Amino acid sequence: MNVTRQPDNEQTTLWNGPAGRAWVEAQEVLDQMFKPLEDLLVEAVAGSGRQVLDVGCGTGSTTLAVARLLGAKGRCTGIDISEPMITAARARAERDGTPASFIRANAQNHAFEPASFDMIISRFGVMFFDDFAQAFANLKRAAKDDAELRFVAWRSPSENPFMTTAERAAAPLLPNLPARRPDAPGQFAFADQRRVHRILEESGWAGIDIRPIDVACTLPEKELIRYLTRLGPLGLILHEVDDRTRTQVIETVCAAFEPYVHGAEVRFNAACWMVGARAPSAPKEATRT
Repeated sequence: MNVTRQPDNEQTTLWNGPAGRAWVEAQEVLDQMFKPLEDLLVEAVAGSGRQVLDVGCGTGSTTLAVARLLGAKGRCTGIDISEPMITAARARAERDGTPASFIRANAQNHAFEPASFDMIISRFGVMFFDDFAQAFANLKRAAKDDAELRFVAWRSPSENPFMTTAERAAAPLLPNLPARRPDAPGQFAFADQRRVHRILEESGWAGIDIRPIDVACTLPEKELIRYLTRLGPLGLILHEVDDRTRTQVIETVCAAFEPYVHGAEVRFNAACWMVGARAPSAPKEATRT
């Protein structure tokens, strides 16, 4: 989780390989951890659009929650670049009998039917595009006039120390640990509020509203080791090291997480942006009198 995604062909390799499989295996833990943020997006849909698009839907938790809310009155479609995650999402929908649909594609350039969605949402799924302006322009083409865009994105690394604890603790032991690149596609690509506003404005969205939110999140303490060893930058390379180094890294990183452990729970604050915008109505042609 939370890795810096590479250009599209590398993204495809990454998220259709070990990273995508790790997300699927940790599905229940991640769904529980980010449930409060999912709830905020579901609340935003209530009373709004009937045809909803969930961008970067992963294993489909938010897509399915919205689909259950809409019931027979609408439809929610999830899109993600990862085949393992989309496969898991489809299986969940079939198992639960939830009428959601899923597309395995890159929302940056997927040929959506024009003006087909009343609302577009995303929970941490829009910070990884290779070309942000192109991606949001493509999403705007998929939106109906006055459709709403609503997504949650991470604020800065300094405001989210939990999310970088593992790599900071492991760095002295793993010199090849991938470094985060400021402003590159990745978890914290939207840390700068002004940048987010500029991207949306340049891609044709209007009524842009960006507000900070701080949300308490938890995961079971028993899942902490699996979380920090399978996901994120650490999870990408830990399998490559020898057993002795691996043991040392895990012990060091676990110690670094101690401030977040409260009995059987790991607690942290998710410092995010709640971003809203709308697709402006197309100008009407003047008529002669």
